[in-house]
Amino acid sequence: MKTFTVEFYLSDSEYLTALRLVAGAVCSTADIDVDALEDFKVCVTESALILKNGGFERVMAEFDTAGKVKATLTGLGGTAKKGDSELSLALIGALVESCDINEKNGIIDRITLKI
Repeated sequence: MKTFTVEFYLSDSEYLTALRLVAGAVCSTADIDVDALEDFKVCVTESALILKNGGFERVMAEFDTAGKVKATLTGLGGTAKKGDSELSLALIGALVESCDINEKNGIIDRITLKI
């Protein structure tokens, strides 16, 4: 597996659980150790929550396992707004090797995670 994309609604926690499971499956196919896998799943979930709190109704998550594992989460639909993301960003920053944040007018609309 190299790259694939999934899209989920952010309106229901069951969709966030499904996204978390996909992140875990990606890591397991890339032979990532269990601790890094758990950290990555947390960061993918927190990223989706940041987008949800930013007013987006869906998330498109692109996973790439060529080299290091990477996930790019992009907010789609809804009415974008400034959301409180300080705690989630601090957690993500502590758990992944690299986190790139894309903002438009102060609103986070895309997050890229690498482990």
